[in-house]
Amino acid sequence: ERLGARGEVVRELDSDRAREGLQRAYDAGLRAVAIVFMHGYRYPQHEQRVAALAREIGFTQVSVSHEVSPLMKLVSRGDTTVVDAYLSPILRRYVDRVEGELHGLTASGGRLMFMQSNGGLTDAHRFQGKDAILSGPAGGVVGMVRTAKAAGFHQLIGFDMGGTSTDVSHYTGEYERAFETEVAGVRLRAPMMLIHTVAAGGGSILHFDGARYRVGPESAGAHPGPACYRNGGPLTVTDCNVMLGKLQPEHFPHVFGPRADQPLDGLIVREKFARLAELIREATGDARTPEQVAEGFLAIAVENMANAIKRISVQRGYDVSEYTLCCFGGAGGQHACGVADSLAIKRVLLHPQAGVLSAFGMGLADLRLMKEQAVEALFEAALLPRLEETLASLQEEGEAEMRAQGVEATRVQSMRKVHLRYQGSDTALIVDFGDLDAIITAFEAAHRQRFGFVSPEKGLIAEAVQVEVIGTGDPPDLTHGRAVPEQPPAPIASYPAVTGGEHHIVPFYQRDHLQVDQPVPGPAVVIEST
Repeated sequence: ERLGARGEVVRELDSDRAREGLQRAYDAGLRAVAIVFMHGYRYPQHEQRVAALAREIGFTQVSVSHEVSPLMKLVSRGDTTVVDAYLSPILRRYVDRVEGELHGLTASGGRLMFMQSNGGLTDAHRFQGKDAILSGPAGGVVGMVRTAKAAGFHQLIGFDMGGTSTDVSHYTGEYERAFETEVAGVRLRAPMMLIHTVAAGGGSILHFDGARYRVGPESAGAHPGPACYRNGGPLTVTDCNVMLGKLQPEHFPHVFGPRADQPLDGLIVREKFARLAELIREATGDARTPEQVAEGFLAIAVENMANAIKRISVQRGYDVSEYTLCCFGGAGGQHACGVADSLAIKRVLLHPQAGVLSAFGMGLADLRLMKEQAVEALFEAALLPRLEETLASLQEEGEAEMRAQGVEATRVQSMRKVHLRYQGSDTALIVDFGDLDAIITAFEAAHRQRFGFVSPEKGLIAEAVQVEVIGTGDPPDLTHGRAVPEQPPAPIASYPAVTGGEHHIVPFYQRDHLQVDQPVPGPAVVIEST
């Protein structure tokens, strides 16, 4: 088959041949199919006919590009449809298994919902493969925004550091999303939180190649894990913090070693750093102490993470010096001050649930769904009625789907957007839909912010329109509920540590013991249960 770019039939669909091919695939044991035609995003009739054939034959998963990603660009739309066809059956089995374990959930008034890559929840039975790719990190962004707003902060840099990687994000009043991205070599056209990932985590392995230090991208993982885990692992970023005294075995549970019943091993870390320092001295003549070697590797890891933040902020025209650095993830707090110093950020926020903020954020998220439609037309006053009509149709469809998920009509909100780009450019910017002058003004402001210039002599192309439908819940109470100690607490312990190239006796405080607004003179370490 072949439809032209304007919908004319270049080659009629051969239904018999399509049926034969689908039947062969079905007989070979395949049960999922992705259907992608070149101009199917705009003229879906042939895709619809082939999809009907596939369902008639018995395919249990039929992903069609005009439903999965109704936007132009054949390759990324095709990749997205294939991903959806591959993942959706797996997710459906997983959802059914989880639902089966939650006996009586619906009977008691509960609902099972899943987090999507776009930062919103959806009913379990509407969860699609294409929306699951970055659902975990998206929960962290939602948690960051909701908790930071409760604390009075609105310009945010998200810094989510775990064991194998670090996810960074930017927020200044509105969730930022990417509508075309690449994950594990697969190009996807689906709305996802704009999150940049670098291979720098607590388990990133330290390398010395005879001339220079390198951190990652390889990770020691959970097993064997860092050297201090007592499983024969290599030196990692976590071991740097043990070596420098910032992580003390006494304040970690005894869950390490072959039987998961031992504390962190500081001795093996010191031995391995001593051997590495000697290797560096022999190779380069640079007689550094083991602590200096550890600080050198840690500085590289911090710079890698700071550069990732610059990519999603400074390189896009934002001055982050007045932002709040929101740190979360298991290793975020260990490196928060170093990253903030590198970026000249003066304020760091660590929520009490920072260690599990991605999970916490899922509990704070609203229901969301996004409807998009390609336009690809010259943006001018005469186009506005057509855009209005398309947006109204998408909004009506989206709000009906939201109400079908059990959301009251009074709790449903919709936001209309238009994707604009200059003629001859392939970078579309998303602005609020409104009257002609307001849209052009918003686009030029966004373009100047991102690229530093505007080109008013060039025409504008409306690439697509989009409606985001939000089903809000009751706002959670995020104020602290613990009692404030009557007297400023003393540190629970003090240990020798190295920071900034200098040796100190550093006090360790328990976060739950601190008063609200209590200043703590540094250097100091604050520890908490999560």
